Amino acid sequence: MRGPGRGLLLTLVLTMIAGAVGAWGAVRYVDARRAPPSLQDFVHKELRLTPQQEAKLAPLEQSFAVRRRIREAELRAANAELAAAIQARHEYSPEVQASVERFHHAMGELQKETIVHVLEVRRVLTPEQATKFDARVAEALTEPTP
Repeated sequence: MRGPGRGLLLTLVLTMIAGAVGAWGAVRYVDARRAPPSLQDFVHKELRLTPQQEAKLAPLEQSFAVRRRIREAELRAANAELAAAIQARHEYSPEVQASVERFHHAMGELQKETIVHVLEVRRVLTPEQATKFDARVAEALTEPTP
């Protein structure tokens, strides 16, 4: 094959190769930036829990979900209070300071509730599962934030 047909075929082949390399690179880039699964997903999808373990975890998770929603509502309320305090005087007033402290208190309580829940979940696991769980918890606590 000679002439324009050969050039067109070469262009087509090179375009396909470039597209495949670009797609491969994009997939690798996205995979590298993907966050690891949540701790809950890790427990339920990767630790191969028994039906008995699932039954023990269900009420723990329901209770924690309620407590977490309460703490998150407190955080939102503290943020709204902070916004109002800033708008009122546009300075670091005693009201702003009190709102910041309220937010920090709610955040600390949420963190405590989360730690207690994590330790409750751990007690349901086998020693082998607990070792994997501990590694995932340590990874979650030490991974850099984006």
